[in-house]
Amino acid sequence: MEAQGQTVQKTIRQSPPVDLTKPYDAAWVKGKHIVITGGASGFGAAFVQRWASQGASIVIGDIDAEAGEQLVQELRKELGNTNVWFVRCDVTKWQDQVQLFKEAVRLSPHGGIDCVVANAGIAGKDIMQTPGDLSADEPPPPNFKVVDVNLYGVLYTTHLACYWLPRNPGSSPSSPQTDAAKTVRDRHLLLLGSVASLAGIAVQPQYGAAKHAVLGLFRSIRISSFMQGIRVNMLCPYFVATPILIRPAKIMLAGAGLGRVSDVVEAGTRFAADASICGRALVIGPPAKAVRAEDGQLVPSLTHEGDGEETGIWECYADDFAAVDTWTRRWVGLLGYIESARGWVGWAKDVAASYWAPTEHKQNKKTA
Repeated sequence: MEAQGQTVQKTIRQSPPVDLTKPYDAAWVKGKHIVITGGASGFGAAFVQRWASQGASIVIGDIDAEAGEQLVQELRKELGNTNVWFVRCDVTKWQDQVQLFKEAVRLSPHGGIDCVVANAGIAGKDIMQTPGDLSADEPPPPNFKVVDVNLYGVLYTTHLACYWLPRNPGSSPSSPQTDAAKTVRDRHLLLLGSVASLAGIAVQPQYGAAKHAVLGLFRSIRISSFMQGIRVNMLCPYFVATPILIRPAKIMLAGAGLGRVSDVVEAGTRFAADASICGRALVIGPPAKAVRAEDGQLVPSLTHEGDGEETGIWECYADDFAAVDTWTRRWVGLLGYIESARGWVGWAKDVAASYWAPTEHKQNKKTA
């Protein structure tokens, strides 16, 4: 299974697990043109701050025009980097995102986009499990804004990234063999998932469902994105003290520790800067020391005793991704083998059986 997993990884141009002890240079983002949704606050604003300080040109898309414009003005003044722009964008509206990408291309110093960060996300009160008055004739309709932003907004961003990234002038198809230190033009899509992509989250079923879907999106498109030369990576932050963390969650997590924005930015910067990382995911959680598990992987210590310095950044499902994708490849191959073994005769029999089989409508009519 391991050898076949390595074959799959090679075929889809997926990197091996990220070596977080391997140094990289954040200055590698210099000259890259980056589009980031939800970039006016939270993780997005922190990414913008870090990457603009390293010389990247950035287009921020956000629904909060006041915060976005203020951030741009502050960064231009502080950093002297005039290649930072704001475009108002409601990620739940297709035409808003289309306009964001078109404007980003127009503003690009080289006429293309190197990196797209699908960062926009919200949380809020979820009434799916608390429908209110149980004596009423029917419950009120749920508000699906969290799903609209965290899932459909990401799908729009992904769809547009898959169109514009391969058109980036001067870029080459992404590969783990890329020399990151010498690569400026890129084709990188970074998805913002969550620990809620990996496990359930209490009283936030919509948020959990949307973030699970982002994980599914990542695992699906990274298998075939090599055909467009795009590298796809994902961040899965734990609860971090940002505006998206609602008060009940803060109370529930009191004393348990939170992830650090600086670690989220560090993990995102490694992905954005190192063009050789393809198809990987990193989890960001409360800082902990590392211990080596039986399979050799470094995992967080549950006793706070371990080797080396504390870190809040961890490789996510390094082996499981390969194993699951290998299983899927075997299953599809098996179906193909069965089909070829049965030949055209078997195919024709199945088609004929499907065509002549009584439909549900005819069955209902016959039994009426």
